[in-house]
Amino acid sequence: MAWLVLVISGLLETAWAIALDRSAGFSRLVPSVVFVVTLVLSMGGLSYALREIPVGTGYAVWVGIGAVGTALVGMLALGESASLPRLLCLLLVVSGVVGLKFFN
Repeated sequence: MAWLVLVISGLLETAWAIALDRSAGFSRLVPSVVFVVTLVLSMGGLSYALREIPVGTGYAVWVGIGAVGTALVGMLALGESASLPRLLCLLLVVSGVVGLKFFN
């Protein structure tokens, strides 16, 4: 259960990062509210998951999911570059996260 909560929390990290960008410095209400709600849920889920998962592994997986998810949303929906080197770097992050899960 802790791993499922950790993955969901990582996805929520992607949501709050995108909402933070869209809030335009907290000048737009809806994205600002989405940011706060998803941030609290993401941190709460991370906190719950760390009861069973070592902090180094849990935090790295959480950040990895959030970073890769945010980069993919940027590439797929926000017009950011999807160059081969960027995609290969994201693959390295995913490989590291998977490795941490299996070698925990």
